[in-house]
Amino acid sequence: MTKSFLFLSDFDGTLTDKDFFHVIIDHHFADQRDKLYDDWDKKVMTDLDYLTRLFKSIDRDQAGIDDDIDAVPFDPYAKKVIDLVKELGGDFVVISAGTDYYIKRIFEKNGIEGVKIYSNPGVYENRGIQLKVDPKGPYYSELYGIDKQKLARDLMKEYDTVFFAGDSLPDLKAAMLADTIFAKGKLQGLLDQEKKNYVAIKSFKDIEDYLITHEEEMANGSR
Repeated sequence: MTKSFLFLSDFDGTLTDKDFFHVIIDHHFADQRDKLYDDWDKKVMTDLDYLTRLFKSIDRDQAGIDDDIDAVPFDPYAKKVIDLVKELGGDFVVISAGTDYYIKRIFEKNGIEGVKIYSNPGVYENRGIQLKVDPKGPYYSELYGIDKQKLARDLMKEYDTVFFAGDSLPDLKAAMLADTIFAKGKLQGLLDQEKKNYVAIKSFKDIEDYLITHEEEMANGSR
């Protein structure tokens, strides 16, 4: 079947109910919790620098970090939506400013295969997760490590219709390129400011309901 639509999704806070870096702070930096969250909110450094420093400072063996990854609350309806997208002839792709180190493990744990992941490369090294971002890469961003807007624009070229799911500021510009936006959390207010229509969601159950309702037109490649 010709694949007529693309479903792009953020990972942290969108496919999960809690960002991985929140889990790390709450589990291992509780005594610095308020300051770390305040630094994040005030953007005292770029998101990339912040996550790079935090992840490499975890100071746990690999099995311990895997336990932290397993503690991330993954949306129980996500796999159903991914499978439905495939059944309808579409491609499901993750674009994340986190790291593929934990995304791959979470997908494997949940039996999710055949999903392309574009994220900051990460490896276990020196009792932490080391981000291996290439500043010369085609989608490099000084702010986030990965430029979601540029990546989304390139990925969209091969498809008639594009869906996007996200929850926060790094998703905004990429989301604005999509035909249909599924928005959680802070992304809703940002899209309101841009006067951009979206489908408000609390979980992937809402996306599942939408796709089922629009199944026939999607299968026909219609918007």
